[in-house]
Amino acid sequence: MIDSQARIDPSAKLADDVVVGPWTLIGPEVEIGPGSIIESHVVIKGPTIIGANNHIYQFSSIGEATPDLKYRDEPTRLLIGDNNVIRENVTIHRGTVQDRSETTIGDNNLLMAYVHIGHDSVLGDHIILVNNTALAGHCQIGDWAILSGFTLVHQFCTMGAHSFSGMGTAIGKDVPAYVTVSGSPAEAKTINSEGLRRRGFSSEAISQLRRAFKILYRQGLTTDAAIQRLELMLRETPEVEVLIDSIRASGRGIVR
Repeated sequence: MIDSQARIDPSAKLADDVVVGPWTLIGPEVEIGPGSIIESHVVIKGPTIIGANNHIYQFSSIGEATPDLKYRDEPTRLLIGDNNVIRENVTIHRGTVQDRSETTIGDNNLLMAYVHIGHDSVLGDHIILVNNTALAGHCQIGDWAILSGFTLVHQFCTMGAHSFSGMGTAIGKDVPAYVTVSGSPAEAKTINSEGLRRRGFSSEAISQLRRAFKILYRQGLTTDAAIQRLELMLRETPEVEVLIDSIRASGRGIVR
């Protein structure tokens, strides 16, 4: 299962069935769960914990220290969940003590070629980051979000659950749940209707979320006034609560 040309630190902990390709380097304080495949020419540094059934492709750099100038080699780590596909040349940095001391990636995510995930970022589950997407430090990406190719996300920004970014989007403020953004700087365009349909949202729920989007973006209301209007929809459309929560949690202000 482990190629003779791989270099694995004796302190690393790999499940018995982990596959490791040639010329891969796995350092100390690395744990890799069962069913995982690490292709050739991968570098994994610790402290890093990788769950089960992950597939990491060639030339990726996983668990490297951040280039953040405040970082002084403090003990920080990277956590990766289960069933993730990490394609060629992906870079993922560990956290910093100035924030969470930890970068976290959930389950069932697809990180395409040349994706970068900066220090202290948090990714949920079922996320797709398309080629050359880059997250600065301290970013948070909600479940089922899709970031199209060459999307750039500024530090401390959040993308809510089920949100979507168009190709080449530059995100400098928080993107609420369900919202599609595009442009540089990013502008809110519509609800991610197609994504919601594919995930089993009813036609009625999607229609109501479109209405919620218009309340938030098309009626000239302040954010607080829009939230008050949205709260009136909760009895008939509980899905709106996710949108409201993502707006209230915004630290940088939402994309308008």
